[in-house]
Amino acid sequence: MSNLSHTGRDLSGHPDAEEMRARHDRVMGGGRTTAMADAPVFLLGLYCAVSPWVLHFTASQSSLVTHNLVIGIAIAVLALCFTAMPERMTGMSLAICALGVWLIVSTWVVGSGPDLGVILNNVIVGGLAVVLGAVCAGVAFKNKKT
Repeated sequence: MSNLSHTGRDLSGHPDAEEMRARHDRVMGGGRTTAMADAPVFLLGLYCAVSPWVLHFTASQSSLVTHNLVIGIAIAVLALCFTAMPERMTGMSLAICALGVWLIVSTWVVGSGPDLGVILNNVIVGGLAVVLGAVCAGVAFKNKKT
């Protein structure tokens, strides 16, 4: 039986090595895109989605329960898309900022007489979404210019 193991093989001598390296750099945007913020954005989206059950405002703010679930899922999906297709999602970085601003404002628009815990939760999570969205947008636009 022949030895099919590929351990110890160096691709530097491969005739297409330079082309493969150039394609990899082109696909990855030539540098680090939003990868540093993907995990925190994803975790923020998951927390936003489950926060009504964590803080137990499912009975008092039923409309905010559905709202936070949908917004949290949207933030988490955006983070997953940034991870899966960073070169195609750079324009969507500001959408996280918009969702963060809406999360802050919606506490009073969607909710009905929210208590301090609900207000603090949505303002903090929304503020973090704005900051992380701005970081993603800044890194994406910086890498797009280079």
